[in-house]
Amino acid sequence: MEPYRQLDFLQLDDQFTEEELMVRDTVRSWVNERFMPVVMEHWEAGTFPMELAPELGELGVFGPTIPEEYGGAGMSSVTYGLICQELERGDSGLRSFVSVQGSLVMYPIFAYGSEEQKREWLPKLASGEAIGCFGLTEPDFGSNPGGMLTTAKKDGDDWILNGRKMWITNGGVSQIAIVWARAEEGIRGFIVPTDAKGFSAPEQKHKWSLRASMTSELVLEDVRVPASAMLPNVRGLKGPLGCLTQARYGICWGAVGSALACFDEALSYSKERIVFDKPLAGFQIPQKKLADAATDITLGQLLALRVGRMKDAGKMEPHHINMAKRNNCAMSLKTARDLRDVLGANGITLEYHTGRHMCNMESVITYEGTHDIHTLAIGQHLTGLAAFR
Repeated sequence: MEPYRQLDFLQLDDQFTEEELMVRDTVRSWVNERFMPVVMEHWEAGTFPMELAPELGELGVFGPTIPEEYGGAGMSSVTYGLICQELERGDSGLRSFVSVQGSLVMYPIFAYGSEEQKREWLPKLASGEAIGCFGLTEPDFGSNPGGMLTTAKKDGDDWILNGRKMWITNGGVSQIAIVWARAEEGIRGFIVPTDAKGFSAPEQKHKWSLRASMTSELVLEDVRVPASAMLPNVRGLKGPLGCLTQARYGICWGAVGSALACFDEALSYSKERIVFDKPLAGFQIPQKKLADAATDITLGQLLALRVGRMKDAGKMEPHHINMAKRNNCAMSLKTARDLRDVLGANGITLEYHTGRHMCNMESVITYEGTHDIHTLAIGQHLTGLAAFR
């Protein structure tokens, strides 16, 4: 089939700066040349190509909005969104790897950490020398993180951490973990070295979604960390929820990238596949599916772009992210399902990518706030009434 060509129905490229387009195109080329040739092999094997991590660091996609003095690139939020779009066009596991590193590990250190913590960790994380993970979700507490059972108890000048975290991207390949635990004064965040005594990260296997991604459990059994490991500038759920807002923003764009990949593949396939002596694309039902997908993707692009500009202007609020993550993940999953059907029996093979995206989006629509939880968050903002309890 033809090389990838992005759908741009409303000529939205006109809305981006030269720098934003240059970064997007650079990441697009890297995904095409370095990631796409290996993604099917890794997805089938249930592995992530860790050998590419240094290249991602050189590409500047780890924490690109972090200021340059800490190893970041000082890019705009819209630029970061376009990076996420291109990474997830490759695979949700690739975008998740980068998103966790930047939004869930580097961001809390930058926003809530001490100057010493920033100087020690951010340059290493930006370059890919160190990889991090984020420990919030627990086996019995996903949508309700405030119910966490992981504890942090003071012991002299140290803290003792005990508990379990679940569904942790990068857990088994990380050098540090941002762990949220319940202390006497409330929920606190800690930078925990993964080689600490009592820390383990058993891999979660047998996934049929996000297979090209490392997913682990975190087990903390009397893990001792010094007082300097605590993130000093945040207390309570404000900390982890602030991180999730950053990560969800990237997902808003990433979900669009997944849908764009499915659209391009289905469009190319339908024009080449001959059915009843003419191209499949010449029939009404495939055209309707393509028209619906193009419309939904375009609306998702507009939503992501508007939220990105608001974020750069300091006007974005969490409920804006609730709407964008909810809409774009649902759109992407529906698009993948509809366009996989256009591929017919070929759509279930890894020779084509739409089925892989379809499976991946089942995870993306669930993690970092399920579709229904985002629905209730929007409802609470609109009505002023919380329906969570």
